[in-house]
Amino acid sequence: MKIRIKKMWGNWFIFALVFLPLSASDQTALDQRLVQALDREIEKNQSEIIKIRRYLHMNPELSNREFETAKLVASKLSSLGLEVQSGVAGTGVVGLLRGNRPGPTVAIRADMDALPVQELNTFPYRSLNPGVMHACGHDVHTSIALGTAMVLSKMKDRIRGNVKFIFQPAEEGAPPGEEGGASVMIKEGVLENPAVRAIFGLHVWPDLEVGTAGYASGYIMASSDSFTITIKGKSAHAARPQDGIDAIVVAAEVVNNLQTIVSRALDPTEPAVITIGKIQGGVRSNIIAEKVILEGTVRTLSEDLRHKIPRLMETIIAGTARSHGASYIFDYQKQLPPVYNHPDFVRAMLPALKGCFGQENTLEVKPQMVAEDFALFAERIPAFMFLLGVKSPDQVKAAPLHSPYFNPDETAISLGIRAMCHLVINGLEQQASLKTPTDLPVS
Repeated sequence: MKIRIKKMWGNWFIFALVFLPLSASDQTALDQRLVQALDREIEKNQSEIIKIRRYLHMNPELSNREFETAKLVASKLSSLGLEVQSGVAGTGVVGLLRGNRPGPTVAIRADMDALPVQELNTFPYRSLNPGVMHACGHDVHTSIALGTAMVLSKMKDRIRGNVKFIFQPAEEGAPPGEEGGASVMIKEGVLENPAVRAIFGLHVWPDLEVGTAGYASGYIMASSDSFTITIKGKSAHAARPQDGIDAIVVAAEVVNNLQTIVSRALDPTEPAVITIGKIQGGVRSNIIAEKVILEGTVRTLSEDLRHKIPRLMETIIAGTARSHGASYIFDYQKQLPPVYNHPDFVRAMLPALKGCFGQENTLEVKPQMVAEDFALFAERIPAFMFLLGVKSPDQVKAAPLHSPYFNPDETAISLGIRAMCHLVINGLEQQASLKTPTDLPVS
């Protein structure tokens, strides 16, 4: 990926000097007394964290509208003695925990927004906001980050450096006409003052059982681009189709023909998805439709495919439209790059993850075709996102992400907190134990 290397060379150079000298046998393990102390703090705070998660689930807020969520987060962080900054990227909150010993800074990122989904669960803490639901687990993400802050704030004497807690709005995308999410947080300096050396994130995963974690070295989630295709035909009476150009027929052929890109134009070993998620057209049953609008998404794990697919799409759209005498407008918007877990960072952090879940329960997974704007952080600094299993053991199949029945097992929350604590402390210890060249920026 030439673009990625050119854009981030300086950061990866710093990363290489800081992390690459460590081998698996050199990596620092948390001593047993510290592990026990962490577990005691997690147990002590478990009940409160579950209450917070259920409050957030009952009171979901859409992207860039996370006002009450942000107030709760800022209040909790302040009560823990963290340095708190509110109003970042609109409704974002940042808390800085300074350890008692000097060292670098690492970050944890959690997203706070909900989805425009009407919840169909019936448990007592279901959403109270009609048409809004935490159907992607961001209430769990926020709770885990708060729980990690609660635990680590009691361990400042063992922290070599700083931990920055980033609570991000609008991961699901800002409303039309607005900016939001990771891009705005980065623009407003969330990775600076002090400079963040590496960042951690997790995503709840209903395909994995509670007690397991999934990871990938390299790409773990796909890029996400969007497109709109407008087909323009000619209106006529439905009984005289020869007088018109039926935009619905043209659009139907476009939908089918676009699928041949993945099935016939691309290397089958290269993952890619082209999905039409919305079709709108026609005015009534006895009128030939003059215009149809198609909206969809493209997902890839390759920058080359990301450049290639729009050109292939337009070739098919143009040819199909011309064959019927129709015209078209093709609007393609690049949005999020793939989420990239830098392999050397994964190698350095994997022992900590396995220490929490066990060798047999820490599973290497294939890259997923969902997307996450955590990718924008990963473009700038070494990042590690893992998947947290939330399927209850008694479930054959859990409701998927974005489902109105999505219901992650809450016992995963304490496991997520434990993993984040181990990752953060290990990361800081490893960096602080290495000799840092004098020309490198130190927080």
